[in-house]
Amino acid sequence: MSFQKQVIIDCRGHLLGRLASSVAKELLNGQQVVCLRAEDINISGSLYRAKLKYANFKRKHTNSNPRHGPFHQRAPAKILWRTVRGMVPH
Repeated sequence: MSFQKQVIIDCRGHLLGRLASSVAKELLNGQQVVCLRAEDINISGSLYRAKLKYANFKRKHTNSNPRHGPFHQRAPAKILWRTVRGMVPH
């Protein structure tokens, strides 16, 4: 693989997990990655199931003080960012 200044990825039509694993691999190699059109990423399975899973995820918070987090982002770019973050050491 050739090392470029930055890799630009068009996210339209890609599955979330598969795209995130490719981005994470590039980041682990030290490559700078820019993802465009994150709002057009596909999530496999039915829309109803995806909504139920995300609603369940949004309910998770700290019992003693919910303002302490975890914070659940709604923006598609931030959902991709969190998925990639789970695949790299941080």
